[in-house]
Amino acid sequence: MEIRSEYVTLKVGDGTQLRCWTSRPVSDGKHAGLIVFQEAFGVNALIRDITQRFAREGYMAIAPELFHRTAAGFEPQFDDFSSTVPHMRALRDVDTQADQRSTLDWLRENIGQSAPVAAIGYCMGGRAAFLAGLTLPLAGAISYYGGGIAPNPTNPGLLGRAPELRCPMLLFWGGKDKHILPEHRRAVNDTLTAEGKNFVDVEISDADHGFFCDARPSYNPTAAALAWPLTLAFLKTQSGGTHD
Repeated sequence: MEIRSEYVTLKVGDGTQLRCWTSRPVSDGKHAGLIVFQEAFGVNALIRDITQRFAREGYMAIAPELFHRTAAGFEPQFDDFSSTVPHMRALRDVDTQADQRSTLDWLRENIGQSAPVAAIGYCMGGRAAFLAGLTLPLAGAISYYGGGIAPNPTNPGLLGRAPELRCPMLLFWGGKDKHILPEHRRAVNDTLTAEGKNFVDVEISDADHGFFCDARPSYNPTAAALAWPLTLAFLKTQSGGTHD
């Protein structure tokens, strides 16, 4: 499928400007929307490529730069995690929610008010996708190894807000992940179960954190190949994918 990709700049309710990478099918017709949330390494080549992959599947996809208040255009190397820490610490949920609302508004303007919109995110973006599921009228949300959904020593987590979850969730975890421990994964599962939420919980036993990122040593091609069709099936089931 032929696609077109470009940056757009959105106005956020707090007066800031939010640059986003967008990718969409060139073909006519109505398309579902998808918000793609970044890892800690910014809206880099990986996230831009993932956004384009979804566009080729028929989605109008948009990836907002969540660090725009502290480091617009931030794209460190994958082996330079320390440079991401100040920006992650400065990121507040209230600001992220404002960015999410502006991103959703842009999609609505481009695909129509009634078209379905879903969200997906990777690592810290997985947490952002969960947060979006709490506050936005989404058709569904997908979290790949989302750190900070369950409480940990550096993050209070989002499980206290689980009753607010407004959409079905698909959650991917790596069984070898040393950042998101088994007790964190169990806490997410147990809480969503107790709240009666609609979710799919997938743990790939031999996968590590970041298993979907083909530019990192933790990339696991088998795990990524398993996760991709399930991701598309979830999106199609919840949002209908491309619809004419």
